[in-house]
Amino acid sequence: MSSTEILDILSLVIAHGNISQSAHLASRRLLNYFESAQDLAHATQEEIRRVGKLSSRQAASLYYALQLGKQACSVPLKAGERFSNSRELYHRYRARFFSANKEHFFSLHLNSKNQLIREVLVSIGSLSTSVVHPREVFAPAVRDSSAALVFIHNHPSGDPAPSREDRECTQRLVHAGKILGIRVLDHIVLGHDDYYSFADSGLLNE
Repeated sequence: MSSTEILDILSLVIAHGNISQSAHLASRRLLNYFESAQDLAHATQEEIRRVGKLSSRQAASLYYALQLGKQACSVPLKAGERFSNSRELYHRYRARFFSANKEHFFSLHLNSKNQLIREVLVSIGSLSTSVVHPREVFAPAVRDSSAALVFIHNHPSGDPAPSREDRECTQRLVHAGKILGIRVLDHIVLGHDDYYSFADSGLLNE
């Protein structure tokens, strides 16, 4: 989506359906300050009001529109569902972390038919790292009699390129899974506009 389109959408929300000059100026102030729609989604209602020089009603309209958009775009797997590929998981989960300022690491527990048993949040880390221990990952997986796992975590920076820590963590988890007889099908790193799949890159068997 182009910056002009984003400006127009913000203006429509701020002006409650009518693009006005004042709403357009407010939208430009917001984007100049927050730099992107993703960064704007981090903002509190008060920050939106102050930076955009908006009324409380206008700020509330935009804030809750952003929250609704995140919820509408987040369509995680439900128990019993299967996924087709890594891109499907990226589209299902990316919106959940648009405004996250910390790394969240969670695992999808799958049965022998690769159907979801449940989703487990394993760790919430810092801006640039999430500390994950194999014990925290596999203890609930064993209790669920999981046959396979998929790991997903976000990069608040928006860049999905895996760090050295991501690669080392993945290797440890794959090794632990082999010992326990639980397959690791993928580890997906979510960015703002793209993702990285360890399975698609052939790195799960390193």
